[in-house]
Amino acid sequence: MSAVDAGLARSTSDYDRLYRKLFWRLLPLLFGCYIVAYLDRVNVGFAKLQMLNELQFSEAVYGAGAGIFFIGYFLFEVPSNLILHRVGARRWIARIMISWGVVSAATMFVTSVPTFYALRFLLGACEAGFYPGVILYLTSWFPAARRGAILAGFITAVPVAGLLGGPLSGAILTGFDGVSGLAGWKWLFLIEAVPSIIAGVCVLLFLDDNAETARWLTPAEKRTLAEVTRTDAPSGAAHRIRAGFADARLWMLSLIYFGIVMGSYGIGFWLPSLIATLGVRDPLEIGLWSAIPNGAGIVGMIAFARSSDRRRERPLHVAVACLLGMAGLVGSVLTGTNIPLAMAFLTLATFGIYAALPVFWTMPPLFLAGAASAAGIATINSIGNLAGFVSPSVVGWIKQTTGSADLALYLIGACLTAAALALVLIRARLIAPTRP
Repeated sequence: MSAVDAGLARSTSDYDRLYRKLFWRLLPLLFGCYIVAYLDRVNVGFAKLQMLNELQFSEAVYGAGAGIFFIGYFLFEVPSNLILHRVGARRWIARIMISWGVVSAATMFVTSVPTFYALRFLLGACEAGFYPGVILYLTSWFPAARRGAILAGFITAVPVAGLLGGPLSGAILTGFDGVSGLAGWKWLFLIEAVPSIIAGVCVLLFLDDNAETARWLTPAEKRTLAEVTRTDAPSGAAHRIRAGFADARLWMLSLIYFGIVMGSYGIGFWLPSLIATLGVRDPLEIGLWSAIPNGAGIVGMIAFARSSDRRRERPLHVAVACLLGMAGLVGSVLTGTNIPLAMAFLTLATFGIYAALPVFWTMPPLFLAGAASAAGIATINSIGNLAGFVSPSVVGWIKQTTGSADLALYLIGACLTAAALALVLIRARLIAPTRP
C-alpha cells in the first residue's frame, strides 16, 4: 500500500465514506447560506405585492429595479471570484454574506425610484462572487464524477428558498403589516436580512479554505484527497486566465446559461404575480401555492443530477430539462385562469428549469482549472445572470404594455429552447471523460 493509501484503503466504500464526510461538513453551511442569499435576492417579488401601491411604483419600475441587481452583479463578479481564489473562501464568502445582509435590510428605507435602483445595484455588487465562488470551492473538494449530486445538494437551496420563503414572506407581509407603524414589506426586508449576517459570521468561524487546513480530516484522508485532485485534473485544461478566455466553449456556455437563467428568474421573480393573475389574492395563500412548484424543483435537481452522474453524461440532461421548462411555461399560458392546470404547468416549468442548473455547472470544470476556472466560472455566471436583468425588465414591460405576461412567457420559453438546441449541437465539444 502506497503512502497515499496509508490508513485509507482504495475501495469504493472508503471513498464513499470520505466524500459523505465532506458532504455533511461542507454542504449544510453553504446550503443555508444560499437559502438566505436567494431570499434576499428575490423577496422583492413578494414585497412588490404591497410596496408598489404604497410607493406608487409601476410594473416597469419594479421590473427594472429587480433587474438592476444583476448589473452590479455582472460588473463585480469576475473580480470578486479572483479575490476569493487569492484570499480563500472563508474570509471572502463571510464578507459577501454580511455586506449583502446589511444592504438588503436597508431596502426597507426605500422611498423613491432612485433609492430603489441604487440599493438593488449595491445588493448585486455585494453578492457578486458568492455563487461562482461556492461552485469553484466545491469543485476543489469533489471529483468530476461526483459533482452532479454535490452541486445539486448546494443549488437545491434555490427551490428550498422558494418552498420555505414563499409561505414565510406571505406570513410576514400579512402578520407584520402595521406593527410599530411599519408596512409589511418593510418588515420583510428587515427580518429576512438578519439570517444573512448570522450566516456570514458562521462561515468565518466554521468554513475551511481547503483540505490542508481542515483539522477534522485525518492525515490519510488529506493525502487521499490530494491524490484524487491530482489524478482527476482534466487533461489539456486551461490554467491561465488568458487561455480560459480564448476557449470558445466558455463563451458558448455563457450564452447557454443566459437562456437557462432567463427561465430561472422568470420563475423566481414573477411566480407570485403569475399566481395572483389566476385569481389568488391573499399573500399567504400565494405563498402556499408557490411552494408546490418549488418543491418540484427540488425533485428535478436531485433526479437529473443523480442520473447525470450515473450515466456520465451532462449536455443532453441539461437540454431535456430546458425543454421541460419551456413546455411548462407555454402550457401555463394556454390553460388561462384554470388554477389546477396552470399550477400543474408552472410546476413542470419549475421542475425542468431548476433541474438544468446543477448539471450545467459540472461542465466548465471539464476544461478549466486554477485561475482560469475562477475567472471562467465567474464569467459564465455573470453573463448568464445578465438574464436576471433582462428577464424581469422584459416581463415587467410586456405586462405593463399588454396587460398580460403571456408574451413574456413565450419569449422565455424560446430562450430555453435555444439553449437546449445549442447544447445538442455542441455536445461533442463538451464531452470529456470522467473517472468513476
